[in-house]
Amino acid sequence: MASIQLNGREIRLNDKGYLANFEDWDQSVAEALASQDQMNLTRCHWIAINFLRDFYRKFEVPPSPRILLKAVGNQISENGCSRKDLDLIFPKGGCKHACRLAGLPDAYCHAC
Repeated sequence: MASIQLNGREIRLNDKGYLANFEDWDQSVAEALASQDQMNLTRCHWIAINFLRDFYRKFEVPPSPRILLKAVGNQISENGCSRKDLDLIFPKGGCKHACRLAGLPDAYCHAC
């Protein structure tokens, strides 16, 4: 199993690069994962990531892209946000990539 070292902590990842433990996540983990993907997280990214985490914590499944876009799309893009826009800000798989950066378990992110 892979891992990343961050601030003296070892964060375990599965073979696809998703967190092994949802509770290991914090903003520095998301930033480290984004850095691995050559990304800098913007306000739009954080809106999506925080929504994903809150939704998962409440319902124990990630939201579908449609739910994500309906709930926070207008905060991500002033003119509304489409699935294409989501794919642009998360270039390695749209909602699935967002789930990875949000620390959601890989097994649940197949819905994206």
